[in-house]
Amino acid sequence: MALIYLIRHGKAAASFTDDIDPGLDALGAQQAEDACRQLHQYLPLILKSSPLKRARETALPLISSTGQTIEIENRVAEIPSPGLSLEARGPWLREVMSGHWRDQDEALRAWQRELVNCLTEMTADTAIFSHYVAINAAVGAATDDDRVLIFRPDNGSITILETDGVELRLVQRGAEAATLVN
Repeated sequence: MALIYLIRHGKAAASFTDDIDPGLDALGAQQAEDACRQLHQYLPLILKSSPLKRARETALPLISSTGQTIEIENRVAEIPSPGLSLEARGPWLREVMSGHWRDQDEALRAWQRELVNCLTEMTADTAIFSHYVAINAAVGAATDDDRVLIFRPDNGSITILETDGVELRLVQRGAEAATLVN
């Protein structure tokens, strides 16, 4: 059995509708420090991150304190919204999050399946720096819940899953946010 620590990135310097790949703002950097300090109790861990800047920056304190390298894992990146303008992304995301995976187009269902496959492939305890919808997709798979939005993981929160190489099981949800996404 492998434990998977899914860390939602710290607060981004711009919203989903303002910047395609923002880094962290000052609060986000502090949330990254706090999350990484919490992760020390679970070391040693394999480190993986979404390729997006806010996730990679959230991992930096742990990389710095352990001297480890991090593997970039595209399958834990933000939910894809190809071809949408920044302005169109917000309404699109709100609609997706109000639905179920079974009602999404094949590209989004494939993204969700690949994310779950990535997680079930873990054979050692792993910290993965990821995103709001990705964490929800993982929790949904672990709890057999088809809703896109299961809960509101806060910036810097840590959700813990377990895998036996076939299935995911929810161990503990991370702290919840008061708002939908930021």
